[in-house]
Amino acid sequence: MSASTTTRALDTRFDRRLAEILDYATEIFAEKGYEGASMRDLSRLSGISLAGLYYYFESKEKLLYFIQQHTFSTIMRRLRQRLAASSDPETRIRIFVRNQVEYAVARQQAMKVLAHEDDVLKNSYGAELAAIKREYYRICVGLVDELLSSEVAKTPQANTPRPIATRTAVMGLFGMMNWLYTWYNPHVDPGAEALAREISDLFLRGVRGETAMAKPAARPKVTGRSRHKTASRNAGVNKYEGK
Repeated sequence: MSASTTTRALDTRFDRRLAEILDYATEIFAEKGYEGASMRDLSRLSGISLAGLYYYFESKEKLLYFIQQHTFSTIMRRLRQRLAASSDPETRIRIFVRNQVEYAVARQQAMKVLAHEDDVLKNSYGAELAAIKREYYRICVGLVDELLSSEVAKTPQANTPRPIATRTAVMGLFGMMNWLYTWYNPHVDPGAEALAREISDLFLRGVRGETAMAKPAARPKVTGRSRHKTASRNAGVNKYEGK
């Protein structure tokens, strides 16, 4: 085996072990939070000695940085590749949404760590991550501006609805996507593709000022004994809604 082949094999093993440790660390941070987790917790979960962990990461801080940096860079890399395939403003918005939703559904723990430990890193690591987030925000702003410009161009001025501020639209979209990890349940919710389509539809209708095409069906009249049964069936729902 040549020296270069040996180096590549060593690099592959190193990268594989590195990815394995990051997965375990993500699980620990998601469960206990950054402050509550320790390298000893990670050692117990992963089965890797403390000395072995410190060979890859000199600190818990470095672990958190790698988790966040890997998450952001993966989302950004996939996004740029996918956006290159289309120039249509609506399609590009849908690509943006699907790209993040797919990752969020597949890696819920990583998204939880991203959200909960957003402001932990204050040094150069934090500055690097903040720059990536700003770039991600700017990409979304550009996509929304493209969409709004295209809508204005094809709509008669008299019929153009009052535009929503781009920042409001972008932050609203992030609000829909960034908290998926808090409620998404694969047993009852649709898969990533369908979920991304639904979120995109909601967002695009809002930006365009559209109303839903179909009116909700009228509730059937409930009287007497059937009223009592309906009330019993709805008790759990009403409690959840605070009614």
